[in-house]
Amino acid sequence: MFDNELEQVRIAKKDELKSLGVNPYPQFLKRGMSIAQFREKFAFIKDLAEGEKKADEIVTLSGRLKLKRVAGKSTFANIEDDSGNIQVYYSLGSIGEEEYAKFKKNLEVGDIAQITGYAFITQTGEFSIHASKIVLASKALSPLPEKFHGLSDTEIRYRKRYLDMIMNGDVRDDFIKRAKIISGIRKFFEERGFLEVETPMMHPIAGGANARPFITHHNTLDVDFYLKIAPELYLKRLIVGGMNAIFEMNRCFRNEGMDLTHNPEFTSIEFYWAWHDYFEVMDLTEELFSFLIDSLNLPKILPYGELEIDFSKKFRRIKYLDALHEIGGIPNEIINDKSRILDKLKADGFEANSKLDLGHLQAELFDNYVESKLINPTFIIDFPISISPLSRRSDENPEIAERFELFIAGKELANAFNELNDPLDQYERFKAQIDAKNAGDDEAHEMDEDYCQALGYAMPPTAGWGLGVDRLVMLLLNKQSIRDVILFPAMRPKKD
Repeated sequence: MFDNELEQVRIAKKDELKSLGVNPYPQFLKRGMSIAQFREKFAFIKDLAEGEKKADEIVTLSGRLKLKRVAGKSTFANIEDDSGNIQVYYSLGSIGEEEYAKFKKNLEVGDIAQITGYAFITQTGEFSIHASKIVLASKALSPLPEKFHGLSDTEIRYRKRYLDMIMNGDVRDDFIKRAKIISGIRKFFEERGFLEVETPMMHPIAGGANARPFITHHNTLDVDFYLKIAPELYLKRLIVGGMNAIFEMNRCFRNEGMDLTHNPEFTSIEFYWAWHDYFEVMDLTEELFSFLIDSLNLPKILPYGELEIDFSKKFRRIKYLDALHEIGGIPNEIINDKSRILDKLKADGFEANSKLDLGHLQAELFDNYVESKLINPTFIIDFPISISPLSRRSDENPEIAERFELFIAGKELANAFNELNDPLDQYERFKAQIDAKNAGDDEAHEMDEDYCQALGYAMPPTAGWGLGVDRLVMLLLNKQSIRDVILFPAMRPKKD
């Protein structure tokens, strides 16, 4: 480690600084003014008369050295903090001969320094800080890449996010915006009377969603646990216990493939709302998007890649089976016929398991012919019951679940439904999921008898909702890969 030639040179310079009485890693330093504050406070000097373009007040700035150009007895540099960057000027005369010699040789790009001095305008018209004192705050042993910004090898950016953020201020800004989005979501629900709760990250049964779990082992109990794939069943237990409006924002884990919209570890939010229904949840979902777009000062017509997403209108609502015909172009005589669905999929080059029931085959039609066409915000409502094991059956049609999913830009962002609160029906649905697993559905839901028992104590009429926060951030920030909105995305181990 730190054994390449450039790093060895920097280590030698660090040692030389120590021999000169400079601690390359001091502790008790204070940041001082931010660069943005410095620019704002002393902006007036730009309007002063020639020969007077400087401020009297001495201030301290802190930042990473991003550029250094030595011109004999003077040096021009640039430092950057999380608010911006500023040119630094120092000379033999301004910081003293001994200090100048020390830092002329040993202060390098990548080092973090504190600059004390005053604001002034250079002869070339550059707003700068004229240094009277320099303190090394942290010596960088690894040199920054010269052409890192815009590097085509994005894998390096994801593996070394810290380096990505050092070299690309836009990346830092994106994650600041992500934090604001998450904060805004919390504010939105709290202002509407929802209580944030926490449920276990390790589950004895992989439940709450159709997904393959990660498995871990607890040594003391000598039992396997599953990392949370969804908090749903625990949250609904809390509704049984008397909490009427709750939400949880937390990490979930699914042992599945990775692509532009999937990471094995991701952030989701789920809420459950007693005495409300899925139509009211649709209304609340629209309110949330409006709230976030307004709070981030985003346009109502939002760019996303080559698309434009229209948030200025009410979200479209269309029934699942109607969408197969009206959006997917599937003839009505095919939609409810298993053999014809299989023939259609095969003819168009899609694979489908002939053991799947009608609802799952209709889902194959939806995934292949409808989903990618849902560009503007669209609620797909009333799903087949067999692919909705936790949803309430429709009173009008028991083969339909009172459920919706929200699609934007051809991607699912949210899933919601009127919650099934009949314990016997729930038990039979779990049994049907076991049959589906035996038929080859690796993501089918496990049996959870304790949850059925909880429902036996009666859960009030409730609607629930889950949303992928990472996909939401992708949408709002116009990012095409989930890795661009996760600080440290999962990566294949690097080969030596």
